[in-house]
Amino acid sequence: MNEDPSTTGPAPHRSWWDRLGHMLSGEPRNREELLEELRAAQANGLLSGDTLAMVEGAIRVTELSVGDVMVARAQMVMIPADAPLADILAIVTESGHSRFPVHGEDKDEILGILLAKDLLKYFGHDRDCDVRALLRPAVLIPESMRLNVLLAEFRDSRNHMAIVVDEYGGVAGLITIEDVLEQIVGEIDDEHDEEEAETLIQPLPDGAFLVSALTPIADFNERFGTDYSDEEFDTVGGLVTAAVGHLPESGEEAALAGFRFRVTQADDRRVHQFRVQPLHAA
Repeated sequence: MNEDPSTTGPAPHRSWWDRLGHMLSGEPRNREELLEELRAAQANGLLSGDTLAMVEGAIRVTELSVGDVMVARAQMVMIPADAPLADILAIVTESGHSRFPVHGEDKDEILGILLAKDLLKYFGHDRDCDVRALLRPAVLIPESMRLNVLLAEFRDSRNHMAIVVDEYGGVAGLITIEDVLEQIVGEIDDEHDEEEAETLIQPLPDGAFLVSALTPIADFNERFGTDYSDEEFDTVGGLVTAAVGHLPESGEEAALAGFRFRVTQADDRRVHQFRVQPLHAA
């Protein structure tokens, strides 16, 4: 006697794969429905948490633009084309980067990209070098470019860095292939952490404040009654970096109009957080 297929049915895991296959090959559905299926698969043990986080990151990359993750202009480490060799070597060794935008008379005139390895032959020598002869072509992209499109361009062109320009053609920031890949794999280690909204300004018991470097200057002014200009920089990080004169490291301090800013979190690419204290209370 033949079994009635309606009573036997496929195994649960096969049923899920059938539904997912239908989703991908049948009528289009929105991304949230796809993510719900993937999360259900992870809950049923068909996907690991790491794999789910990576897939979610890959999907998120298609929704983000370059402007969402780029290193802002104020936090870029750039090299003037006419700088002496000693100054260039100092910038390279202090920053720890491997690639540097080189500019002409102003920072909107990007002449090319200098690779740190191209300067190796000049270490230990007093002779000068023509930086322009060492430059690689700079890739210019708009802030609105999608990250998945940029990742494909990085792969095809084998470039690792691009200069981001705004609608007026000025330099808005830079982005590297590592910045894009971090959107896919950067949160794997934190998949079990509770999600919480980042507080840009957090009061401390001693009267000081922890302030995110991404805090808009206008918001800082409103909170503390200051009058910092936001004509040249948008964020507190850009303001303090400009005041220091270089990309500050953790522990460095700067005094600005009644407040002391001490860097509490930073890496070799950007400042993340300050401890801010009114000078009268310091």
